[in-house]
Parts: sequence; structure tokens; C-alpha cells
Amino acid sequence: MRRMLLAALATCATVTASAALAQDGPPPGMPPMPAPEDIFKRWDANADGAVDLKEWTGAGRPEDRFAMIDANKDGKISLDELKAAFEKMRQRRMQQGDGPPPGPPPEGPPPQGN
Repeated sequence: MRRMLLAALATCATVTASAALAQDGPPPGMPPMPAPEDIFKRWDANADGAVDLKEWTGAGRPEDRFAMIDANKDGKISLDELKAAFEKMRQRRMQQGDGPPPGPPPEGPPPQGN
């Protein structure tokens, strides 16, 4: 009886550990990445539904990357453009064999008030 109980406990521990490792998410000890919507909301300092170059650089993002995200070249980044850029980066990482993507890019400092 004792052996059966120990075997059952070992099986439960193995299944639990496997399930925990299979979950997507940051490594242990790392905070979860914020959703693109949350990042976008912080970057959109004037809450007009778009991130312009001033807001982009004010959030600590490199100026030269703005044009890469602004797909329609209207001088503003929409949430859809940002999500599409994240997906494109994720696809590129997967093709290069770098493993799963880290999620959205790291946040810059919060935007400064106007």
C-alpha cells in the first residue's frame, strides 16, 4: 500500500511539474509582460488612439524604429499596426529558431505630460 501511495504521489508531482513547464509565460521570477493594449495605452499620452513620433520617443523608444511600425506611413502608429509588428517579430524569431518570442518589447519610461 505504501508503495502505491508513493508511486501515485510521484506521478502527480511529475504531471504537475510538466504542466507548469508547458505553460507559456515568462521564466520563473520574471514578471509577466504587459499586453500590447496596455503598452499602447501608456504610450498614447494624449489618448487620441494613435502614437505619434513625439509620444513614441517620449516613451523611450528609438526614433529609427517608428517608421518600421508605422505600416501605412501616416505618421501615427495604431494599436493594430503595433500588434501586427509584434506578430511579425514573433514570426521572424520562430523562423530563425530563436524559440518563442519574449512578448511585446520592453517598455520605455512613462510618457511625459504635455
